[in-house]
Amino acid sequence: METLKNTSTEFKFGLATAGFQIEGGYNGPGEPSNNWVEWETLGKVEPSGIAINFWESYERILDLAATTGVNTFRISIEWARCFPKANTPDEDAILRYENILKAIVQRDMTPVVTLVHFTTPHYFGSNPWFSTSFIDHYVEWAKFAVARFQKYCNNWVTLNEPIIYSAMSYFTGMFPPGEIGKIRHVITSYQNQLLSHVKAYQAIKSIQSDSCVSFNNFCFSVYELDKAVTDILLARKRKIRRDDISTYLENQKKKYYLEIGATTKRDTLLRSALAKLVNPVTSYNNLINAVYTSEHESTLDVIQLDFYNPITSSHFRLPGHKTSGGRNWMPGRLLWDDKVDPDLFLKYVRANNDPEVELWIVESGMCNRVKNGRAFKRNDGWDRPRFLTAYFNSVNSALKEGLNIKAYFYWTVMDNYEWGSYEPRFGIFGVDRERGLKYLANDAMGYDSASKLKSLINSFYQTNLIK
Repeated sequence: METLKNTSTEFKFGLATAGFQIEGGYNGPGEPSNNWVEWETLGKVEPSGIAINFWESYERILDLAATTGVNTFRISIEWARCFPKANTPDEDAILRYENILKAIVQRDMTPVVTLVHFTTPHYFGSNPWFSTSFIDHYVEWAKFAVARFQKYCNNWVTLNEPIIYSAMSYFTGMFPPGEIGKIRHVITSYQNQLLSHVKAYQAIKSIQSDSCVSFNNFCFSVYELDKAVTDILLARKRKIRRDDISTYLENQKKKYYLEIGATTKRDTLLRSALAKLVNPVTSYNNLINAVYTSEHESTLDVIQLDFYNPITSSHFRLPGHKTSGGRNWMPGRLLWDDKVDPDLFLKYVRANNDPEVELWIVESGMCNRVKNGRAFKRNDGWDRPRFLTAYFNSVNSALKEGLNIKAYFYWTVMDNYEWGSYEPRFGIFGVDRERGLKYLANDAMGYDSASKLKSLINSFYQTNLIK
């Protein structure tokens, strides 16, 4: 097989990754630099270092991924790696990415490629998405990447979790530039990313008309933060007139809340508060105009979701609460404390279902903590094989209901760099960082999650529940 075209209608089981989190070799002397370079240099975060050394050891890691039985593998092609200097492509890096894509298909996996997974080249600064002028730079990057790699891929994710990028950059301060509590900045940068998606969609289609183009958004329990933009992007396909957009979005919001429910009083209060600050029609007016003036009826080929802990209010907790391995003195929930909730997962699949547009879950995973080489169990008792079984059962239930779900990707193949720290561990395969970056057969809690994933995938196909 020479190219990576995906013509299969087979259900997609995949593993998801991101370049900065797995490749290694960023932000050091003589290395390509991205928008995290200042934070790493100043010691604000743990250095990314060699990550899991995917850039040098991709063959070995892909061999491990293939043993799990997945048929799809999601990576990002890093803009800063391909263009370490503005307007000057690194041909060696581009060739390496080509070889990685070839290696994926040689292992009977179809690549899904993300064009920006939170990171951008350092020469654009730490605040690029706050300016509309950056949109043209992004679209040129998308055109370049698709033109160069179209032989190997036709599944493109324009942007990873734009709402998470914006919230972490301008509300929680956990991503560069580290601003806190600026909700208007959140919405501005969020809308600029979505405008970039619409423009990139058109550019990609002009190069590769048979491509599948989308972006993945994080599931939240507040309509204005996630589902609203999906409804905007699909409005024309659903035959909604521009003059009726306000009524349409209000009706979609009511349906969304009926489907997912209100799980806590705090969440109900948060919904009300954000509704006063963010109105889908006025806050996303530029996006709505872009959708209705596009030459394409729809600028979203599939609905892509990331499901972790969608209850928005639960991400805020009082400092000093108990966590795995001690107490957390930050005012937020740590990743290894995110609630595992397969029933709620099914509700979100229902709430985002569209009979005319496929639904892909392109990230879903469970975290535990490893500190100074010591692995901690989760406080709720969940382990990864149990997690996989529960969520596969929910996917199965969704299919039995006739919902249009066509893909499920677990995050991630191997314990990686989780945006400033190596303590959170999501991998199907564990990594021993204290003894020379050893790849482990089991996950960080000692479970054979790879074998469990393979058996679950085999069981699904054997019972013909997924076609």
